[in-house]
Amino acid sequence: QVQLVESGGGLVQAGGSLRLSCAASGSIFSINGMRWYRQAPGKQRDLVAGITSGGYTNYADSVKGRFTISRDNAKNTVYLQMNSLKPEDTAVYYCNAGISTARGQNHYVYWGQGTQVTVSS
Repeated sequence: QVQLVESGGGLVQAGGSLRLSCAASGSIFSINGMRWYRQAPGKQRDLVAGITSGGYTNYADSVKGRFTISRDNAKNTVYLQMNSLKPEDTAVYYCNAGISTARGQNHYVYWGQGTQVTVSS
């Protein structure tokens, strides 16, 4: 079984910072891409940032220059450092990852349960 568990969400004032973590555990052989998404009430789930196994990153335009995605491959963990937070960043943040559970098997996408980030004005 594979599980992704997010942590680090909470309530912060505008201009503040939060650091989200997402740890993958279980029967893991390899992980390729890891990503953060967010979903605000009544809106679709959107990609925030992604990082490949080699460390290549990409960001949504709305968070460029404010958010930084990173990963620790030894810990099977991806992070999202969020600075200069704005009220419009308020959402449930989800991580996902492409994970293979054995040599030669395809990578399948697994999702975490989400963590709430609320930015007050």
